[in-house]
Amino acid sequence: MNLFNTQLIEYLEQNACDITEKWLQTRAPIGKSVYAVKDDKIDALLREQNRFTIKTIISSLCDDQTAYKENSEEWAKTVAKSRAESETPIYEVLDVVSKFKQIFIQYMESFFDNHTDASQKQMMPSMVTVGKAFDDLYVKFTEHYYHYTTAKLEAQQELIRELSAPIIPITDSIGVLPLVGDIDTKRAKTIVEVIPVQCMQQKITHLSIDLSGVPVVDTMVANQLFQLIQTLQLLGVTSMISGINPAFAISSVQLGIDFENVETHATLKKALEKMGLNTNI
Repeated sequence: MNLFNTQLIEYLEQNACDITEKWLQTRAPIGKSVYAVKDDKIDALLREQNRFTIKTIISSLCDDQTAYKENSEEWAKTVAKSRAESETPIYEVLDVVSKFKQIFIQYMESFFDNHTDASQKQMMPSMVTVGKAFDDLYVKFTEHYYHYTTAKLEAQQELIRELSAPIIPITDSIGVLPLVGDIDTKRAKTIVEVIPVQCMQQKITHLSIDLSGVPVVDTMVANQLFQLIQTLQLLGVTSMISGINPAFAISSVQLGIDFENVETHATLKKALEKMGLNTNI
């Protein structure tokens, strides 16, 4: 590493605290993102992360790029996870990092001003390197932020799908699965995977699958229902279908769906009565 870069790095390291404080002053108390909240713990977190940002950018100026590669990857993972968990919009993060970049560049320019003997040939490579480092951080951050937010969204959607197919216990061994609304491929797959597990957990031996709230049946839905019933049968759970309305029945006939080997009832009440429950109480 040449003497000029060594002195630049030392200067930036010596002024790291000042750079961080100047950056923190750019925060606007607008909205509910992590940057707008005034809290000692959050302030401490932002200071720590910003110091790591400075360390990462400075390491890009070293001849050996090993430290920079490690730092940039760790920075992107850490900050992306933190911002995703705090639900800070990505555009706010990029705006804040952009402001920090301007401050960092200002300190570099200040160093150059104090070294009038330095030539453009010495200064330009450093400026270019730092510019590329920031661009690299943008890309790595957005990539990790996308992965974290996508994983979080998928987990939420999975929870919603599970909640969309709950077994309601009627007695210690009898349960009802009320299905409501359209059943798409993902929801049908969730039902087939989740319901047998719920039956085992709740020790359900008799289950009525109520379709009163399902407006349309197609071949996919019917096949998934058959698969569910067969799976439950293997687990020792007796199941039947209730709530088959005229539109459902007509659609089934038109599609050639055969419910001959499946016990069906027009209403949930009749299904429960078949299970031995007195519904007149």
